[in-house]
Amino acid sequence: MSPVYINSAACISVQDTLNENFFSNLKPENSAQILKAIEPNYKQFIPPAASRRMSKTVKMSSVASHFALKEAGIENPDAVIVGTGMGCSQDSEKFLKNVLENNEEFLTPTYFIQSTHNTVAGQIALGLQCHGYNFTYVNTSSSLEFSLLDAQLQINDDEASNILVGSTDEQTDRTMELYKLNNTIKKEENFPVDYLNSKTDGVIWGEGSSFFVLGKEKTESTYAKLTDIQIINQLDLNETQKFIEDFLTKTQLTTQDIDAVILGFSGDSESDVYYKNASEIFPNSSQLYYKHLSGEFNTANGFSTFMACHILKNQEIPEVMMINNIKKESIKNILLYNHLGGNDHSLVFLEKT
Repeated sequence: MSPVYINSAACISVQDTLNENFFSNLKPENSAQILKAIEPNYKQFIPPAASRRMSKTVKMSSVASHFALKEAGIENPDAVIVGTGMGCSQDSEKFLKNVLENNEEFLTPTYFIQSTHNTVAGQIALGLQCHGYNFTYVNTSSSLEFSLLDAQLQINDDEASNILVGSTDEQTDRTMELYKLNNTIKKEENFPVDYLNSKTDGVIWGEGSSFFVLGKEKTESTYAKLTDIQIINQLDLNETQKFIEDFLTKTQLTTQDIDAVILGFSGDSESDVYYKNASEIFPNSSQLYYKHLSGEFNTANGFSTFMACHILKNQEIPEVMMINNIKKESIKNILLYNHLGGNDHSLVFLEKT
């Protein structure tokens, strides 16, 4: 499969990633159960009347996609593809609450209409008047990877030249309460969290929205070359290293050729063993982590992809992301490895252009 180019990258996250100087102002968080995204002033991008009817994830995605398209110099993409794990869960909760409070009678359909997972992609297309391919992937933690793979296939098949690809997830009060009850979110007595050597279960939960423009041709704004993607739902711990090595063999590389590997350490002792196992085969690579900056959520890998793009373009790795002390003079390629709770393992390979 031919590579495609990531020609722009925009992100709204727990960090101030819309700020040009965010690289030097990254702040790790290890003592809060839930991390909120730093949101922009939506009035600058969305009319107030429309903004009031939008959920948080739709607003974050609208602004992030605006920045991604602007940076790529694209007014109207050939397609819009969005990956999300939870979709518009705020509106889903509002609709269900109305059902209960009104005894299933006299319900307004607005919250129901806006609660579907494909609302984000639809709203972006409506705003752009984009009549091209419009699709949403809901595959938990590999939703972005499926979106990127779809875009790569379409560009390779000459069905599109420029595609807007994004990932987004928001928090809701009730869902966070449930995550605390079932110990998905780490208990307060287990703070502060040692992400790399945690002895307790659970994670710090985050949120965010990341958007990229994938193109057939390299441009002045190009960040990286998207070379290959691999996804598998279930993986035994003892298969982790072979999974990665077989993936690299496809691209005629070995683990020695990887300049930097970004691992999704989340502070959950039960599932982080996969990352520890994987790190053993990269003794000569810069090993990085990121969920102490973004929090864990279904599409947290959007944040890692965004960071990888900036690392390749700037040829600089933020100290706060470093696991080991290895620094390469030139960063030519980066491997991203992620999963959520030990399921839906994904590998994304990016190269410097």
